[in-house]
Amino acid sequence: MPKLARRPLPVKPFPSEAPTATAEEIDLDARVALIQALIPLGLEALNDVLLTEVERLVGGRYARKSGDQPRRRWGAQRGSVYLADQKLPVSVPRVRNVQTRTEVPLSAYQALQQPRGLDQALLARVLHGLSTRRYEECAEAVPEAFGLSSSSVSRRFIEASAAQLRQFQERRLEGYDLVALFLDGKSFGDEQMLIALGVTLAGDKVLLGFAQTSTENERACRQFLAHLIDRGLSYAQGLLVVMDGAKGLHSAVTQALPGYAVIQRCQWHKRENVVSHLPKSEQVSVRRRLQRAYEEPTYTKAHAALNRLATELEAVNLSAVRSLQEGLEETLTLHRLGLMPELKDSFRTTNCLESINSQVGQRTAHIKRWTTAAQRHRWLAAALLDIEPRLRKVNGYPFLALLRRQVQEALKLNVAHEAA
Repeated sequence: MPKLARRPLPVKPFPSEAPTATAEEIDLDARVALIQALIPLGLEALNDVLLTEVERLVGGRYARKSGDQPRRRWGAQRGSVYLADQKLPVSVPRVRNVQTRTEVPLSAYQALQQPRGLDQALLARVLHGLSTRRYEECAEAVPEAFGLSSSSVSRRFIEASAAQLRQFQERRLEGYDLVALFLDGKSFGDEQMLIALGVTLAGDKVLLGFAQTSTENERACRQFLAHLIDRGLSYAQGLLVVMDGAKGLHSAVTQALPGYAVIQRCQWHKRENVVSHLPKSEQVSVRRRLQRAYEEPTYTKAHAALNRLATELEAVNLSAVRSLQEGLEETLTLHRLGLMPELKDSFRTTNCLESINSQVGQRTAHIKRWTTAAQRHRWLAAALLDIEPRLRKVNGYPFLALLRRQVQEALKLNVAHEAA
């Protein structure tokens, strides 16, 4: 058992036993929290903390004891403490009351036997790629640290992620002044998860929820949107909805948000759908021409360029022509709103949500086998809540107030309100 060197610390006396919290006891709580947060420094300070309390209880090592001082040093014993989420073996000094022949507990040692914030710290580690089977290998604070068993880690991770799942699925949405909504699917094994991302008028990204369904399942997609509305999703001022060309999802949006949604079809998905019908020798040039057409700053120029390309493709592949013409107007929504130069980086594709899906994949890559729906839901909720605080504002956010006005004009929401 490694012996920790004594290093004097400028500490206040530890509290005596008392039924109510004193200033000294509050100070003990603060010191314990600091020690647990700083493992390397905490190990150096731990021995000093314990010996300081022993000295308070017993007096100096070689000082004479009065008749009314029955407590004595009584050697040491093996013990363990938690520093952050690491359980560490330590040598614990003992104090004994020789009159009553009972052990005198050390309040500092008792406080350090309780993990503080353990599940959250453990959750972060697991999400960033630490397999529960390798937890003991990855104890990183100090060589003496020993990890918890894989079964303990798995059980506690399930509890922590289930709590996050409840938080994610039940939190209210009324407080978010949304101007745009992204909808896209994410594969989990052989299942699809539909994820919703909102963008506020201030440009902040908010993860709204998810459902286990294919984007082609119109009924399930509609129920998912209805659930978001029940939780307070605000759409009365109109929304720009950015999504791929899945027919089920498109139908669900138009039914769940009738008269309140302007749909922007993802230009990237449209481009890849068109070129998928062509031989490889043609794909590169057509992809470039599609890209240049969508880069045009105005609706008139972009529409003309796409029509010219469709005419030329008629001699090559009619399936590619049909794919290009299907939903073409909705791929040019941002052009029609007159905001293509200002908002093209964020709102002409589903890349905002694709980027989040990529981060989810990084946090779940070591899961080799998805076994249950509950497992998928817990992991996705935990990953999304871990990602959300790190999300940046969308590019072009100063123009979102103008986007709202343009969406309302396109939907004639102001005219409807005046008529009402």
